[in-house]
Amino acid sequence: MKFISRHKKIFSLILLLAIIKCVWIEWSCCGNGSFDKEKNELLQRRNFLVEKIMVEPRQLLNEMPGGIGLQFQGEWALYSCSMLTEALSNMAEIYPESKEDAIETIDSLIQIVKSPELRLYDKMRWDEDPLESLEGDKSHISYLSHLAWMIGNYKRIGGIDKYDNLYDSLCNTMNRRIANSPLYNIPTYPDEPIYIPDMMVAIVALSDYAKLNGGKYSDTVNTWINKAKSGWLDEETGLLVSFLDDNGKTDAPIKGSYSALNCYYLTKIYPEFAKDQYDKLKYHFIQTFPLSGIKEYYDHSCWLGMDIDAGPIIMNLSPSGTAFAIGSATYFGDKDFRNKLLKTAEIAGHTVKWNNKRHYLLADLALVGEAITLAMRTNNNRDTKIEF
Repeated sequence: MKFISRHKKIFSLILLLAIIKCVWIEWSCCGNGSFDKEKNELLQRRNFLVEKIMVEPRQLLNEMPGGIGLQFQGEWALYSCSMLTEALSNMAEIYPESKEDAIETIDSLIQIVKSPELRLYDKMRWDEDPLESLEGDKSHISYLSHLAWMIGNYKRIGGIDKYDNLYDSLCNTMNRRIANSPLYNIPTYPDEPIYIPDMMVAIVALSDYAKLNGGKYSDTVNTWINKAKSGWLDEETGLLVSFLDDNGKTDAPIKGSYSALNCYYLTKIYPEFAKDQYDKLKYHFIQTFPLSGIKEYYDHSCWLGMDIDAGPIIMNLSPSGTAFAIGSATYFGDKDFRNKLLKTAEIAGHTVKWNNKRHYLLADLALVGEAITLAMRTNNNRDTKIEF
């Protein structure tokens, strides 16, 4: 009888905790639905990220998980800065009163990314500094494109001309290296395949530059998109491939995380193509039970796995793919799916709040995920001002 009584108490405790968790999730998500309703939460998440990311470069790198190695620590720190920059520039347009603070903060983030500490991961792979070799021919596309994208966001919301010369040099270098490549794509690192999402940051950066500079480099952007639509689509899914090899072949598997990120970047270049890709992403990669989100693999199950880009895959779901999909859902006003994705994020991440700051507990392990999610949630459609 004592044994049965003890198990009843354990079961009751588990049930109570489950009920509390369900109530917490519903309460945390009840404000989702428009930029007006979400304003307080988005600003509080911004406050947390600014405090955590706007630090000395070495301290920021130490915020990244030590077990992933120096290269990925550098990449994640770079992504944290660029995605926070994107979120701040989005919010400066959604909430104009935040623009002056956003310009000042983005200025500081650009300085962090320009630092030798943040450049080191790329320098290690290419055996030369990315900013000291702009006249050369080695790629450096990932580092250069994120920095250029950040400067473009700074300029877009009213930043002064202090980075104009660097911006010109970065985009000129990327444009030259892409145009001189037989594949019209260049690798992130030596002896590795071409990662299409990394290339897309460069195309977004060049597209932003064109909008700010009378169309310069728009031919490169259009040529890249046309090549993508005619030659870099997966035959089975119709989605942009995740990788290209040295010969331009597309045999590698399609990843949910990469496809969701491709869709997001396309919203900034070619919305019609982005919508087509988003519809295909949902058709092939969506999962609705037991949680809604994006699967990492469309053609087989993975109940438990680990991927450096996708994160821990649990019950098929890709954490980063699910987060990136929020960006397209926001842009296209896909309210129902967006709310489901945010609920999944709450279940997995669990929001905590204090001192006018708010974040997912998982941000203590992967700060970059918090920055990505804020950028995705604020990916407003600047042309039609969709309210989801």
